[in-house]
Amino acid sequence: MDPVNKPPHYNQGGIECIEAIKASMSPLGFQGYLKGNVMKYTWRFRHKNGLQDLEKANWYLNKLRDELKANPV
Repeated sequence: MDPVNKPPHYNQGGIECIEAIKASMSPLGFQGYLKGNVMKYTWRFRHKNGLQDLEKANWYLNKLRDELKANPV
């Protein structure tokens, strides 16, 4: 089990939660969502899950970078 890159609770019926969220938003809205998650995980890392939260922040930052390359808004 990989709680950062493939948390099993984020996949229901073969659909990844992040893909469902992306499909429900405009490219700019999705980029804002990703940025917000980067901020959330860096904000709380010392008070909740430490290194794991920084790894999650990095995951969202990488996803944001990829989205900006694909959809420069």
